[in-house]
Amino acid sequence: MTMKRWSVEIFIGENNGQTYAEARLRTELGDRLLGTGRAWLSPDDYDIPEIGDEVAVARALTDLGHRLLVTAAGDIEQATNEPVRLSG
Repeated sequence: MTMKRWSVEIFIGENNGQTYAEARLRTELGDRLLGTGRAWLSPDDYDIPEIGDEVAVARALTDLGHRLLVTAAGDIEQATNEPVRLSG
């Protein structure tokens, strides 16, 4: 079996009760995609920074996954000259 290695780096920052995360994907071919996510601290919530990090990172990874599916669909359309609809 041949294995490929893709790397995802996560960057997290916080400012004024808002957490921002970036998920940066890099493939062996040098392709790059970026997903972003945010989390806000509600005035009624406990201030637990780790939870804001988790929510922002989860949203960044979800965004990255969506962008990767869109990229794959575009690549399939380019290769087949047929419209593509990827679900899930």
